[in-house]
Amino acid sequence: MALKKAKTTASQVETLAKLYLKAKPAEIAEETIAQLCDWLMDEFHQLPLNLQFSDYARYDNAQEMFTDIERGHLWVSADSYDSAVYPNPIYGFIFQGMHDWDHYLTGTDFSLEGEIAAYNFTAKRAPSLDIQKILYSEIVLRCAAHLSLGNRAEPKIVFP
Repeated sequence: MALKKAKTTASQVETLAKLYLKAKPAEIAEETIAQLCDWLMDEFHQLPLNLQFSDYARYDNAQEMFTDIERGHLWVSADSYDSAVYPNPIYGFIFQGMHDWDHYLTGTDFSLEGEIAAYNFTAKRAPSLDIQKILYSEIVLRCAAHLSLGNRAEPKIVFP
């Protein structure tokens, strides 16, 4: 699968990164977390991949990940889903697998533009606005913070 090229500006990255980095963690209702977990489990059952947990395996780029996906396999790194929003780590594992699958389906890389496209694809399936906001924080804002900092930002869910 060919990757779509990204075109975002540094100011876009910085604006979104600030929204993430300066915001306090959102308070999320237990009902919303339960709905999120139920939805993620439904999404997991539809994935046509063998997700495999790894403490250390990370894809250097989307094309490397796409190659594995085309072989029916996907590594999911433990440090990709360490969000406190999930009551059980399995949901973060499922989220990461689903998100990577959406990158594949949209042909997008890990740039901010690629994350926005993957978010938009996922958000259309989300069962509520609250879950869309969680996804936006996890996917778009956290990516912008990572790009701005040059390393992973502390995971949190924010509703700026």
